[in-house]
Amino acid sequence: MKRNEGGRVMSKKMKKICVILSLVLIFSIAGASFGIAYAGGVRGIGLLGISFFLTAGIMVVLGQLIPAGILFSLMVKSAFSSSRKDAMPVRA
Repeated sequence: MKRNEGGRVMSKKMKKICVILSLVLIFSIAGASFGIAYAGGVRGIGLLGISFFLTAGIMVVLGQLIPAGILFSLMVKSAFSSSRKDAMPVRA
């Protein structure tokens, strides 16, 4: 097994599962974008262009939203919990 940058080992089976899940996510977003563009009245080659831009836009938004949500939840957790073991946490 090969170690990645973090020193963790990822098996071939796990890599295969990650690739399959990534492709399923991308194709499901692309299919939804294609359906939205088609229902909006776009036909021909423009349908591919519009669905490409919708898919890319959704992927960019998800790429920003997921880490932002994690950071926000950690910020809220740190605001309402104590770093000392014997201290009482702040009540909301």
